[in-house]
Amino acid sequence: MFEEAVGLVAGERSGVIRNAFNAAGIPFISCDLEPSDTEGPHMQRDWLDACRAKRWQIIICHYECTGLAVSGNAHYAAGKPKHHLRTKAIREAEALHRMASQSALHVAFENPRGILGTQSNLGPWSMSVQPYEFGEDASKTTDYWLTGLPPLVKHPELRVPGRMVEWPIGSGKMVERWSNQTDSGQNKLGKSPGRAAARAKTYQGWADAMVRDWGPLLTVLEKADV
Repeated sequence: MFEEAVGLVAGERSGVIRNAFNAAGIPFISCDLEPSDTEGPHMQRDWLDACRAKRWQIIICHYECTGLAVSGNAHYAAGKPKHHLRTKAIREAEALHRMASQSALHVAFENPRGILGTQSNLGPWSMSVQPYEFGEDASKTTDYWLTGLPPLVKHPELRVPGRMVEWPIGSGKMVERWSNQTDSGQNKLGKSPGRAAARAKTYQGWADAMVRDWGPLLTVLEKADV
């Protein structure tokens, strides 16, 4: 499967993106230091090593967001105890993006809303998406840095409306909240051994949109034997 794969999903354990492309007849393989949570072509190896293993048509990268998310500023911001870990994460993310860009014609580098857009050499993100914009009852602001790829098309009919709640309570202001959120807007997932993996999992609606909007580019390249 490795030789025929045109696409690599670096940092994916769930197999959601990998399986969506494979179901559409576009051979993909995932990669992570951990084994895949689902059945499908998967390499258990270092992401950088996988990126440079061959010339890919597309690499979709999911870098670990711990330390990069704005929600972690209380621990990782400048002057905080774990700031050195944030600096290390920025350098690692830059290295992965650089290697992916050297190894593939098309690159989609993903990270939940954080500080990469302002504190790294990646620069501003190319697009920002929400699960509820692609048919999922969830909120998770996620940014993508794209190379050789168009932004995913947001079809209005796919948007899932959130429940309306008054927040702050007593303010008279009504805001939308989705099923993965408390009324205050916090994620409902509590601390647990599987919390990070659960929060990192790609929503199926995003994967389906990638196949819809990016798949034709790869099909053309594959037929042309590029």
